[in-house]
Amino acid sequence: MHIKFVDSQPVAKNIKTFRFKPETPVQHIAGQFIQMILPHDNPDDRGIKRWFTVSSAPTEDLLCITTKFATDKSSTFKQTLAKLQTGARVEMVEPEGDFTLPDDKNLRLIFIAGGMGITPYHSMVKYLADSGEKRDITLLYAVQSQDEACFLDLFSDYGVTVHLSVGQRFTTESLMEAIGEPASKLVYLSGPEPMVEALDASLKKAGLPELSLKSDYFPGYENLYSR
Repeated sequence: MHIKFVDSQPVAKNIKTFRFKPETPVQHIAGQFIQMILPHDNPDDRGIKRWFTVSSAPTEDLLCITTKFATDKSSTFKQTLAKLQTGARVEMVEPEGDFTLPDDKNLRLIFIAGGMGITPYHSMVKYLADSGEKRDITLLYAVQSQDEACFLDLFSDYGVTVHLSVGQRFTTESLMEAIGEPASKLVYLSGPEPMVEALDASLKKAGLPELSLKSDYFPGYENLYSR
């Protein structure tokens, strides 16, 4: 399917949201991801395809992705993305994934985000806010610097309890302390692959039940704060 580029908007330091209008209606669930294809001349070894979480909510007319640009040199894919002109037609694979809200509205939700792992939570909270649905949510959010923190106004307005960690990585001990007794809670973990894989394993080893943890990562990024 195809989407048309509308515009881009800065949301934090080196981070932008790109907005697209689908040519045909897109059905998606808050927290799902897409694959975007951007053919361009002389692509680098990362190629012309990239996975992105849909950062917009299903309640919105436009479909959005939010991504960070490297401070030194971005990939050729990102350079092409940044140069899109209004109306440009982009190929996209339909949304998929199960990193989504639980049906049980009484579960307390713990969102853990490293860097751009914040994007699925924006989609979820925006959907809940637009739908008038109230859930108990705590966000543990690690960023490299204060000015790279995204979407804090939305989370604050909705009533999310936010714990921002600036310049420090999460430890299993600090997360388990924040999670507390896991009964009636569902823990979400989102960020770069190395971070998610390490914390997923260590949290389970520390006693967090497998059924109480949902993990989602974006591949190909070694740095906690990149995407």
